[in-house]
Amino acid sequence: MTDTLERPVAQTLDEAGRALLFTEARTASTWADTPVTDEELSAIWELARWAPTSANTQPLRVLYVRPGEGRDRLVKYMADGNKAKTEAAPAVAVLAVDTRFHEHIPAVFPMRPQMKDVFEANEELRLTGGRFNAALQAGYFILAVRALGLAAGPMTGYDAAGLDAEFFPGERYKSILVVNIGHPGENPWYGRLPRLDHEDVISWA
Repeated sequence: MTDTLERPVAQTLDEAGRALLFTEARTASTWADTPVTDEELSAIWELARWAPTSANTQPLRVLYVRPGEGRDRLVKYMADGNKAKTEAAPAVAVLAVDTRFHEHIPAVFPMRPQMKDVFEANEELRLTGGRFNAALQAGYFILAVRALGLAAGPMTGYDAAGLDAEFFPGERYKSILVVNIGHPGENPWYGRLPRLDHEDVISWA
């Protein structure tokens, strides 16, 4: 007899939950002095890690950078418009793709451990798949920040080559996003930008 997985009855988020994650959520640009604890930062990943990736490959890696010497090293690689925001944030996450993610496949996808060899033999497949799934996980990460009552300030405006050389020697990890994390400060939001309408996005077959 095989074990069966008991799935919970399908549920939906209430309006408050949808607002927290989507409709009322905003990218923060200023930060309150309220600290973000190590436990809160660990909880972000504990939540985000359950979301799906192709073949459960999970290529995202997270570097948390606290204020101090590490933050000073980070800020110098941020674009000018992002330096002050990054310097002031209680916590910053540098999200990166592990270009050797396939080494974990026997553990995370044990029903097909041979996929490790497939990715090892095909660098283009490995890098393309790794970056796609890491980007998926970056989105989950931002939603996890919001779900835990914190604000996120994701940014791609930085010197990626310089940052990677500084924090990820050896070239195994490649940064894809920097996310400021904390509680919003004074006047934290820019005006809400328009979203595309249904007719601009959705088609039916």
